[in-house]
Amino acid sequence: MTEEQPGAPEPAAADRAGQGVVAAFGQSLKTLRVRAKMEREELGRRLGYSASTIASFEQGRRIPPPEAIERSDEVLDASGLLKVWKEQLEKAQYPAFFQGMAQLEKQAIELLAYDTMVVKGLLQTEEYMRALLAMRRPPLDQETIEQRVMARLARQDIFDRRPTPLLSFVMDESVLRHRYGGKQVLRGQLEHLLLIGQRRNVELQVMPTDCEDNAGVNGPFTVVTRKDGKKFLYVEAQNTSSLTTDPEQTVLAAARYGIIRSQALTPRESLEFIEKLLGEL
Repeated sequence: MTEEQPGAPEPAAADRAGQGVVAAFGQSLKTLRVRAKMEREELGRRLGYSASTIASFEQGRRIPPPEAIERSDEVLDASGLLKVWKEQLEKAQYPAFFQGMAQLEKQAIELLAYDTMVVKGLLQTEEYMRALLAMRRPPLDQETIEQRVMARLARQDIFDRRPTPLLSFVMDESVLRHRYGGKQVLRGQLEHLLLIGQRRNVELQVMPTDCEDNAGVNGPFTVVTRKDGKKFLYVEAQNTSSLTTDPEQTVLAAARYGIIRSQALTPRESLEFIEKLLGEL
């Protein structure tokens, strides 16, 4: 992948393609269910879902999780006809501009992230996610919100993966003060950060607003390193993104991140700072 990603589809086209995948899977699910002479209520009972949820799967309004796809294939005796959709459906659950990054997170042995607007998706609580998604303009429909929440929560498996990746996050103090969703949502988010920050493979740091030097003034970015040593630089803004493997850009971004870390509070100081903010709520 390069910064310009030549030949890659436009985000709108990729989103439409993703919607087509979801719709095609739904039609396949319905066809196989009808072939098995099974009502939605019965399939839902066997999968642990309501009939209305099965309907949303079949109508392409909701993407089923991997385990539901696996179980559907077994229950409907589909001989793998539903399982083959798993990879495409997993990709389709993310916005087009984020699909490349979502795949990279699964391959990362190191991830460095600097954020200035909101808490990193990997660190968000479900309540915080819902608050952010509810504020989107134009508004997202409820099915899309549910899909995005499930996808974002699934990404957080990175914290429990083996071998354990090295994860470093630096965020501006202002990120921790925005009361998106209300005081209780922020309280839950800060408490979650304290727990995440205690993990041995995670370093969480805060860039205080009174810091007189900040090498991150150009905005948020993420650097991911794969097992083969290849580095990727990801930058996102206004539902567009850039993902580059250019050696000069990735090396400079990693170096810039190192400077940002040296200017921020230490991990220990940062956790103490977050505890202080909690006490102020």
